Amino acid sequence: MGNRVTRQDFEWVYTEQPHTQRRKEILAKYPEIKTLMGPDPHLKWIVSGMVFTQFLACYLVKDLSWKWIFFWAYAFGGCINHSLTLAIHDISHNVAFGNKQAKWNRWFAVFANLPIGIPYSASFKKYHIDHHRYLGGDSLDVDIPTDFEGWFFCTPLRKLLWLFLQPLFYSLRPLYVNPKAVTRMEIFNALVQFSIDLIIYYLWGLKPIIYLIAGTILCMGLHPISGHFIAEHYMFLKGYETYSYYGPLNWLTFNVGYHMEHHDFPSIPGCRLPMVKKIAAEYYDNLPHHQSWIRVLWDFVFDDTIGPYSRVKRQCKLAKES
Repeated sequence: MGNRVTRQDFEWVYTEQPHTQRRKEILAKYPEIKTLMGPDPHLKWIVSGMVFTQFLACYLVKDLSWKWIFFWAYAFGGCINHSLTLAIHDISHNVAFGNKQAKWNRWFAVFANLPIGIPYSASFKKYHIDHHRYLGGDSLDVDIPTDFEGWFFCTPLRKLLWLFLQPLFYSLRPLYVNPKAVTRMEIFNALVQFSIDLIIYYLWGLKPIIYLIAGTILCMGLHPISGHFIAEHYMFLKGYETYSYYGPLNWLTFNVGYHMEHHDFPSIPGCRLPMVKKIAAEYYDNLPHHQSWIRVLWDFVFDDTIGPYSRVKRQCKLAKES
């Protein structure tokens, strides 16, 4: 690969995130995009179908050998669970029932969480707001790796390990970078989740629980769908901090690949983000984007210039201080 060029720090910038200005420009030129905002009437039915598919799978795997438990967890159940985490991402923007029914969105996210096996939705909502408001914000955007992650996971083998351990880092990083008080919704999320886990265990034993949780961990780690974690904001080209992906895996992930469009218009549900790109094509067609999440993972591991440090960082003032 030639001489190793390892990043020693994040890419610090002293400008506002690009999405705010682009949103203003696009809305001024294409006000009809406002009609795309609002709830997705199909989301609740799609998510419900996925949840009940996983409950059926729990029954079907209860007598399988352990090797087949892990096989189906990785090849099938984990894909559904990862997709459900991205449905929860959409629901966190109130696109299941609309802004006027915020509580219904929170409760439905807890329901969508059930096959994931561990409580997730309420904590995700709490921190995801900051990811949009303070994109790249030092000590505010917990999507950004820590200095230790950037320093240590800098070789191909270590970066491969880091990808495998992504669920662990995403779970623990907020507690270190930006700890927040536990909310009532998080307690409710945990009580409901562990109650359902216990019911599944009582009915069908341990194997369905392992099927659910192993699928979540494996498919949010080293898995083709997990390429979106790297594709969204890791700086593959200097000067660009958000990237879209327009490939077929968007069909399984609620169009999370349309990530520039999502950060420009977070209140537009994933199903309508392709329409944003179509309407405002001149704003997106010439921006760098990805064609393959598998290629993203490959380049992340083997390209010496890319690693956990390949993120844009900025100092942000808290909204209440501005």
